Parts: sequence; C-alpha cells; structure tokens
Amino acid sequence: MSSSNPLRQFVIKVNRYPSWLSRRLLTWLFRSKVKLVGTVGLEILKTDLKSVVFRQKNRKKVQNHIGSVHAAGMALLAESATGFIVGVNLPGDKLPLMKSMNLKYVKRASGDMQAVAELSDEQLAMLQRDEKGEVTVKVTVTDAANIEPVVCEMIWAWIPKNQKK
Repeated sequence: MSSSNPLRQFVIKVNRYPSWLSRRLLTWLFRSKVKLVGTVGLEILKTDLKSVVFRQKNRKKVQNHIGSVHAAGMALLAESATGFIVGVNLPGDKLPLMKSMNLKYVKRASGDMQAVAELSDEQLAMLQRDEKGEVTVKVTVTDAANIEPVVCEMIWAWIPKNQKK
C-alpha cells in the first residue's frame, strides 16, 4: 500500500483556491524546496496532478548573449516541470531521481518560455504500483511565439527513500 505524499496533499488543497492564489502558493512551495528555481524565477501556472505548466520569464538574469532564455534555463524549466509532476504522483515513501535528460536545441527562442509536462494514466499507475522504476516524462517547451525551440527527453527514476545512499 502506498504512503501519503505531503506534496500531493498540499497541491490538492491549494487547487481549491482561486487560480491567482494557488499559482503563488505552488510556486512558493516549489521555490522553497528547490532553491535554484527561486533564483531564476520559475513559476508554476497550474496543475491538475496529471500535468503541470511552468513558466520562465525572459528576464535579464536568465538571458544568454542574444537576449533569449539561456539554454541552461530551458533545461531547468523542463527538468523542474517533469520533476514536479513525478514528485506529486509518487507515494510519500519513494524518492524521485533524475536519471537522464537529453535536450536538442532546434530553433532560436524568443520571449518568455513555458513547459508543459504530463503523465499518462498508465505511467501514473506505474508510479503508484512499482517499488522502483523509471519513466520518460513527456514535456513540451515553447517560447512566446509558441515555437518549440528545444526538444526534451526527461527520464526520471524512483527508489524507496530508505534505499538512498
């Protein structure tokens, strides 16, 4: 039987609030746990526990030499969105771990960036059922013109928390 997940319980609770408030609370919680996310200013716009939408504003702090969001910023955006959706769907006694990420930068980005990460019903069942395993999380990163400048493959693994070394 799976153990309770405090992150999931928090998300369920704050999703009952108005969207402007739930966005702020989700973002605040995630930034408090993943400090780099707060440093670069990632925001969680919404989640239904099967998918999540993250945003990276194109601010001076995260820009590259041509004025768009830095490649590392795009990678963090995709990694954060996929990690969040895996994290809220694992039982509380499991530890999510990034196994691999493959990013192909295919077009020049402009403006703010957005990442949408989602899990299928089959993947959700596997996260709940299997003691340990891995999952490739679908994530789409787009810019302000709705162009996909980077194609991402993010593979997450999980293990029992008492197994970490």
